[in-house]
Amino acid sequence: MKKDTPPQQLHLPVLLDATLAVLKPQKDESYLDLTAGYGGHASAVISATGVPSKAVLVDRDENAIAELRPLEAKGVSLLHTDFYQAAAQLAQEGRQFDMILLDLGVSSPQFDRAERGFSLIQDGPLDMRMDNRETRTAADLVNRMSEATLAGLIYQYGEEPKSRAIAKAIVRDRPITTTEQLAATVANATRWGKSKVHPATRTFQALRIAVNRELELLESTLPLLLKIIAPGGRLAIISFHSLEDRIVKHFFRELTEAGYEAEFSSLTKKPISGATDDVHNPRARSAKLRAVVKIKTKRKE
Repeated sequence: MKKDTPPQQLHLPVLLDATLAVLKPQKDESYLDLTAGYGGHASAVISATGVPSKAVLVDRDENAIAELRPLEAKGVSLLHTDFYQAAAQLAQEGRQFDMILLDLGVSSPQFDRAERGFSLIQDGPLDMRMDNRETRTAADLVNRMSEATLAGLIYQYGEEPKSRAIAKAIVRDRPITTTEQLAATVANATRWGKSKVHPATRTFQALRIAVNRELELLESTLPLLLKIIAPGGRLAIISFHSLEDRIVKHFFRELTEAGYEAEFSSLTKKPISGATDDVHNPRARSAKLRAVVKIKTKRKE
């Protein structure tokens, strides 16, 4: 089995300073990172709390889990699973946390490793799985879906107005097995013009979301977070495209706009944007951070 090549650059955690500002880690507090990645956010939070044994780090990427092992040796608990399964397990165990972070982005090492199939820049197999234990890849979708279904997927998850033309071109050019092939097919089916954004960007996003069931898992996980956040606990979520952000925005609005009965208060009246608050990290351009705090427990009936 071919091993992943090393990432081209170190992973810079997105909106780190802003995340620490809303989470406000205090000594001896507990922390749950549901998408720990390579530990950038987690290391900073754990350093502030001083209690690795009260931290649980989750990721479904085996490479990320391998990078997090040194933290496990210091007492941190690791869970190699997706954030929905982790939240469900912790809720069943009756666990609660003072801080919870959900960073929904694809990590830099995932993009930078051509073998993972996420990148438009480097040629690699058309994979896009965040968890290599899953069996369905982007190549399966591209080569097996009907033209109509593929067009619908690209339109729904990529918000791509030219989805029909792209799907038609994909079906015509099958089989497509590499990222370079797919990017070229999409580019040929559209007029790139003067835009700096590659015309296949939305198509790649749509396939990645579908392969990893990203929106489905997010919608299923959010209600579980209410069971595992402690009174006074802070919940922060970083999203990277409008589909994710819309789900988070509506969920937080329901939590905070219930008047006197509201159990949560907003910590970010407007989302904190990576384009303005993390200008030195190019991967943060589309990032938006929203956060809430649990202000009281639900009244007993």
